Amino acid sequence: MTIAYISHPDCLLHDMGPEHPECPARLHAIQDHLVARGIELVLRHYDAPLATEEQLCRVHDRAYLERLSAESPTEGLHWIDGETGMCPGTLRAAYRAAGAAVHGVDLVMRGEATSAFCAVRPPGHHAGRSRAGGFCFFNNVAVGAAHALAEHGLERVAICDFDAHHGDGIEEIFRDDPRVLYCSSFEHPAYPYAGADTGGEHLVNVPLKAGTDGRAFRRAVADAWFDRMAAFAPQMVLVSAGFDGHAEDDMTRLVLGDDDFRWVSCEIKRVADASAGGRVVSVLEGGYSLSALGRGVAAHIDALLGNKHGAHP
Repeated sequence: MTIAYISHPDCLLHDMGPEHPECPARLHAIQDHLVARGIELVLRHYDAPLATEEQLCRVHDRAYLERLSAESPTEGLHWIDGETGMCPGTLRAAYRAAGAAVHGVDLVMRGEATSAFCAVRPPGHHAGRSRAGGFCFFNNVAVGAAHALAEHGLERVAICDFDAHHGDGIEEIFRDDPRVLYCSSFEHPAYPYAGADTGGEHLVNVPLKAGTDGRAFRRAVADAWFDRMAAFAPQMVLVSAGFDGHAEDDMTRLVLGDDDFRWVSCEIKRVADASAGGRVVSVLEGGYSLSALGRGVAAHIDALLGNKHGAHP
């Protein structure tokens, strides 16, 4: 079993200031923990390419790309909203992050990897067709899913999003596309204050109240997601892998633990094994407590490797 690990130094160029939680140190924390756990040795490393405009314009308006380019600063920070800022390296990092998802899809579809994890930033699941926000600029997972449909001829793609915030951008992009099943769990009410009142044949939203622990999370997700996914029979599963629901992460009020991320990852893999030949492409979203983020990603990748109980030291 081969897991592709896709990243790029350019993803460190995006920096919204020393006090901002979505910081370059997140990628260092992940890498350090994978090394410490011995997982890094069994991964196959790839550099993320730059996404092309054609790939981005499958899910974003061209005018939006032009606006981001025009607003990109040559020095200092340009704030899109009160929490989402651009520095001179932001756009290059964002192009790499979206390109990583595309590359992961290509590697998995060509059989060069069973699964892929994209250790990239900025994250993406809040980015809509023509808007940035929530630390996001390009919707990385949506770009990957659209690429799988357009270039690899897939007819059914599932997206699982266990970030603690609803992926309102993914829902907006694929709301009217029955080829994409979107399953999301998230704290509600909380940013972006969406998802709790929407749903449908291919939109499965699981709002969780503040204080939800691992047992309640597992029960709610198991009841809502996996029968729907099995019936949909995806030919590939993409994951918006957010770890900000951890009890140690003060960005939300969920109280999940490392084993809960391992559990949901194992269940996603089980569905992918049944209908998609095990094809999973996972892309980093949130997670701002550095230690919890590193442990969560390690548990997630370990589960994709087939280790249900933490076989690595």
